[in-house]
Amino acid sequence: MTERFYYPSFLHRDRLVHILDSDAETCEALSVLFRLEGFQAAFAIDAASFLVAAERRPPDVALVNIHIGHEDGLAILRRLKTLRTGTPVFILEDQPEVDSAVLAIKAGAADVFPKPIDSERLVRAVRDALRQDIQVGAVDRDGRRNVEVRGFDQLTPREREVLQLITNGQSNKEAGRELGISPRTIEVHRARVMEKLGARNTADLMRIVLTS
Repeated sequence: MTERFYYPSFLHRDRLVHILDSDAETCEALSVLFRLEGFQAAFAIDAASFLVAAERRPPDVALVNIHIGHEDGLAILRRLKTLRTGTPVFILEDQPEVDSAVLAIKAGAADVFPKPIDSERLVRAVRDALRQDIQVGAVDRDGRRNVEVRGFDQLTPREREVLQLITNGQSNKEAGRELGISPRTIEVHRARVMEKLGARNTADLMRIVLTS
């Protein structure tokens, strides 16, 4: 039997999945799916509405049909890339199109899903994309590694400091001493950081950061 992990729905409650598909039923079905999984969800059935909303609030994940009426989904994908938000974009196909799928991947799509959509695989792929969405910068002159997390607005300034210290290998006691707070308070902040980044435990958090 394949091992499966349980991901509490609250881990992604601040993450927005935005769907662009000219088929309203597909949009509604995917919106319900991701809301049930604990995400925020929005959808549009035309490219113009989608882009206006995406520029106002960049989605954490975008699901874009490769054909949007007379619009080209690959053009939407490229437009999202120009926003430089790092949003993972998954391409949807009304039917399998090998050549289009190859072009989509080359253009930077995270993956391609033909209809009927395997919802379990799609949700898993979206979670994996979000879990890998941490960039580790170069080590600075003090030997510390600069950590950048897309969507830093989800972390408070203190949580960002705690994440930095955790990544640098400091214990709760050491981090507390440096920040002037108790080890117990560090532990609380650490738990909140793990919740927001989707890590199951501290080792998992380190793996996410160091393998990104």
